[in-house]
Amino acid sequence: MTHLWVRAEQRPNEERVGLTPEGAAALIARGIQVTVEESSVRAIPIDGYREAGCAIAAENAWPEAPRDAIIFGLKELPDDSTPLPHRHIMFGHAFKGQHSGKALLRRFRDGGGTLYDLEYLVDDTGRRVAAFGYWAGYAGAAVTLKAWAAQQRGGICGPVGVYAGKEALLAELGAELDALQRDRPRAIVIGALGRVGTGAADLCEAMGVAVTKWDMAETASGGPFPEILDHELFLNCIFARPGTPVFVPKSALTADRRLTAIGDVACDPDSDYNPVPVYDRATTWAAPVLRVAEAPVLDVMAIDNLPSMLPAESSEDYAAQLLASLLTLDDLASGVWGRAEAIFKQHVAG
Repeated sequence: MTHLWVRAEQRPNEERVGLTPEGAAALIARGIQVTVEESSVRAIPIDGYREAGCAIAAENAWPEAPRDAIIFGLKELPDDSTPLPHRHIMFGHAFKGQHSGKALLRRFRDGGGTLYDLEYLVDDTGRRVAAFGYWAGYAGAAVTLKAWAAQQRGGICGPVGVYAGKEALLAELGAELDALQRDRPRAIVIGALGRVGTGAADLCEAMGVAVTKWDMAETASGGPFPEILDHELFLNCIFARPGTPVFVPKSALTADRRLTAIGDVACDPDSDYNPVPVYDRATTWAAPVLRVAEAPVLDVMAIDNLPSMLPAESSEDYAAQLLASLLTLDDLASGVWGRAEAIFKQHVAG
């Protein structure tokens, strides 16, 4: 019997999960055994999993799980260099030459396990079967608006945290903007037709922020794009790849501009193709923005785990997208799982 073991997340500020109790019940009905670890932080309580018929294990007990269990989590494992003998489903960030990724692949090589990277679960057209993009855009736009509001108060954006739901986020942000007693800023979203851009635009519109929506057609010229500098907010929702234009060049730091807050939701400062080369590192929940210019001010928001701010909504959405693939776990040799394993084998052999 196929055995899926849902581990507790161990990264700080990570309350998401990739399987809901309803999804677990569907897997059990398919004949898949499901074990769910206790978690002190998971947004979805353990009682629902218990009622769905899941076995319940202690928090972080996965290293002692049966060898044939498939360990399912979202974010990275503790970096303790121990060999990994199990099959794991997670975001490994290991196939693009990342330093930490090389270490992770070495652990799989030493232990004989397999990584089914969630980023590389794709259908037969190459499209990802599940993604957190919408909520990354939604939360990223919210933090960028917070950065703009802090500027209007003469300060810089302070720490952000987890919200019980999007209504709590909207209520807090709306009150913060209303207290300024100023016109809302204008935003431009690049990548507006994708999941990330849709989420960013939806948040802005919910806050009464006028949005200019650009996608591939509007950026096909390759730039420069002076229109970006004419908006107070710029939200980059396009992942860097060869051929991606530069949207905000370094010359923008001293240019005449309205732009004062950038939300780089794609957050790829280490890439050679970074379309926002005015900053050099990701930001954090404790320090959400980097101030890269003073006259006029320019702040960059580049948090790399934005959906974690709304763990309930992002978990429900992602789990619903992924469930159809989890229901095929009995056949790991083909479909999304076979494709993911082939990519893993290609990289682990290197």
